[in-house]
Amino acid sequence: MMLFSRVIKEKIIVSVLAFCALLTVLTTIGILYVLLSEAFVFFTEVSIVDFLTDTQWTPLFADKHFGILPLLSGTFLTSLIAISVALPIGLTIAIYLNEYAHEQFKTVIKPILELLAAVPTVVYGFFALTVVTPFLQSFFPEMAGFNSLSAGFVMGIMIIPYVSSLSDDAISAVPISLRHGSLALGASRLQTAFRVIVPSAASGIIVSVLLAISRAVGETMIVAVAAGQQPRLTLNPLVPIETITTYIVQVSMGDVPQNSLEYRTIFAAGITLFVFTFILNNIGHWFNKKYHRKYE
Repeated sequence: MMLFSRVIKEKIIVSVLAFCALLTVLTTIGILYVLLSEAFVFFTEVSIVDFLTDTQWTPLFADKHFGILPLLSGTFLTSLIAISVALPIGLTIAIYLNEYAHEQFKTVIKPILELLAAVPTVVYGFFALTVVTPFLQSFFPEMAGFNSLSAGFVMGIMIIPYVSSLSDDAISAVPISLRHGSLALGASRLQTAFRVIVPSAASGIIVSVLLAISRAVGETMIVAVAAGQQPRLTLNPLVPIETITTYIVQVSMGDVPQNSLEYRTIFAAGITLFVFTFILNNIGHWFNKKYHRKYE
């Protein structure tokens, strides 16, 4: 009887787990269906060639242009600035905590670092607008009040925990024998860290970077508050720009009638963002497999 009861419980647990996995898949399919169905209607009225090649994005103006390139450039620019800040700082923190810091110090400092990810992003946005931008304007007088540099810089601070925490876990998983072997051959701790430990943990570090980039690409409030809402095709970090997520929020606020062409632009932008992150994740998967094969 007890054996029968245990079998029933295990079947129930397996069924619940399978339902949760299926629910995740169905949710993804539902999101894709909404994006694709609305985007399909949009592309029946707007040429996909113009959408991908036009250098102007003015769907809410009288002279309408539907080129996604300005929004893509704004998204790319802020994400590039963010990862340029987060990667060196986060990786340095991970190496220090693993190779140099005392265990008690690591126990205290790691949760404090992870608090950066818990701060509301709107707070980061106002910090970028009211503190970082005036500070940077003292070095770049031509910098506009809204710009991608301060927004990207603060986004980089926000995603440091993603890089440092996951990189720390990846570095911790490197076998201690590799450290001892490197030190026994006469390498210093710094040489061991950067020439042995980091390459061996490369797959985990790459995953942390990709997660951080995905977080930066999908960020809304920081860029909405600090970067402005002026779609322009530029790589100049000192001028206002607009990202895909900021535009989606702008249109979703209710000023644009639903089922209109202008409203459907958010689905076209959304599917573009989905494709971008999908390609990014596949590149990360390829790198992960490559490094696993290399260091196995």
